[in-house]
Amino acid sequence: MVEHLTVETFKAKVFDFEQNKDWKFEGDRPCLVDFYAEWCGPCKTVAPILEELKEEYGDNLDIYKIDTEKERELAAMFGIQSIPSLLFIPKDGQPQMSQGAMSKESFKQAFSEVLGVGK
Repeated sequence: MVEHLTVETFKAKVFDFEQNKDWKFEGDRPCLVDFYAEWCGPCKTVAPILEELKEEYGDNLDIYKIDTEKERELAAMFGIQSIPSLLFIPKDGQPQMSQGAMSKESFKQAFSEVLGVGK
């Protein structure tokens, strides 16, 4: 299952912005963070794809979702203007943001190229 994050779980699993000024990934494996809203049509298109990918990739990466309506602080911190916004976070290195819905194949390509993850 794709995990939904709050500010507290985000700080524990992705980035503790209260403790660190510079980017420091808290996770054990690469991850994708999907910034979405319940009312967003493209977000609803992406949701089942992410569930499928989580099943396929299993423990090779984590997939998280952040509801921008409930977690406004996180959405503001990342400057989310449009949704879905997808934050690809490699184990080492800087995260990369992508905006708009993506196909399953596009996700797989990004997992390989940006996150260095295969199945």
